[in-house]
Amino acid sequence: MQFQFATASQIIFGNGKHREIGDLAASCGSKALFVTGSGGAGPEKITSLLDEKKIKWSIFRIKGEPTVELILEGVDFARQNSCDFVIAFGGGSVLDGGKAISAMLTNPGNLLDYLEVVGKNQPLHHRAAPMIAIPTTAGTGTEVTRNAVLAVTEKRVKVSLRSALILPAVAIIDPELTCSMPPAVTASSGMDALTQVIEPFVSHRANAMTDLFAREGIMRAGRSLLDAYLDGNNMRAREDMAWVSLLGGLCLANAGLGAAHGFAGPIGGMFDAPHGTICARLLPIVTAANVKALRQREPQNPALQRYLDVSKMVTNDQVASIDEGISWLKKMCDDLHIPPLSQYGISQSDIPEIVEKSKVSSSMKGNPLQLTVDELTNIMMQAI
Repeated sequence: MQFQFATASQIIFGNGKHREIGDLAASCGSKALFVTGSGGAGPEKITSLLDEKKIKWSIFRIKGEPTVELILEGVDFARQNSCDFVIAFGGGSVLDGGKAISAMLTNPGNLLDYLEVVGKNQPLHHRAAPMIAIPTTAGTGTEVTRNAVLAVTEKRVKVSLRSALILPAVAIIDPELTCSMPPAVTASSGMDALTQVIEPFVSHRANAMTDLFAREGIMRAGRSLLDAYLDGNNMRAREDMAWVSLLGGLCLANAGLGAAHGFAGPIGGMFDAPHGTICARLLPIVTAANVKALRQREPQNPALQRYLDVSKMVTNDQVASIDEGISWLKKMCDDLHIPPLSQYGISQSDIPEIVEKSKVSSSMKGNPLQLTVDELTNIMMQAI
């Protein structure tokens, strides 16, 4: 048994825990770059607490997906306003943007020097500026991951800035903050969270520690995702899904992902489609394709037994088959009203480019086996 495990320096979980932000921020620096979304009154929950403790801050908004250009703008803004640490409050895009800005505040050179796939993929030299991550959705788990997903506009792709040096100093996961999510966001982010505990569990990079988190997450999502969607004020379900999201972040950061996320990066860079929705649409299709390929080519692969375990956990049925587990995933997508990817302008003519880009994506490397071009193409045909 050999593995490494890395995560945020401090994780704080529980209802109402965001109210501790004042004392936590005071220990991080003299002035915060407060990174948040494009609007709304939500950020006032945090800024008012900062004001009470006389913590200085300047606000920087991430509108939509964080791009390379936006990160550079944020770095310049932080320096101009003498900000020496970051507080990121919002969904996965906001937190990824905050992590990238914090990294570039302390590292020299061009951001592209450090990006994978389209950049030079050079390692960061210095630990990122201290960052407090406060998610308001239950999906990405990016508050405890070692990567920040960024859009590279001219390449029409999303890639990662990846390093253990960008792990946040503090992650505050407060289920109360997720109650304002509308049902559609609850559905897409929740399916993303489920994908991020299933894919690391069947990954060939899984280890004993991530298995503990994945099993817990799969079970909790199986019992609570639909409940959170149907009643946003169901605090048991909200707490479960916030926990699943955190567990997914811990898992993916240390065991990798798989083909659903392997597709999601390129698709998200090419089309204006929500990341969680892409993963949700692909999860049952990728699962079925992986199982079929494993049965045909690698019947002794331990991932087959793991897919059986997944089926038993999501259905809460100890005699469930793999095929019943796949049926459960498909029905969950139907119950959550997950649309086909064609709704976002993706057509058959786009599939070759998507497949070509997906083959080399970092997440695809964690899939339990290598899928052929024909298998990847068939997955996309079903997804649109």
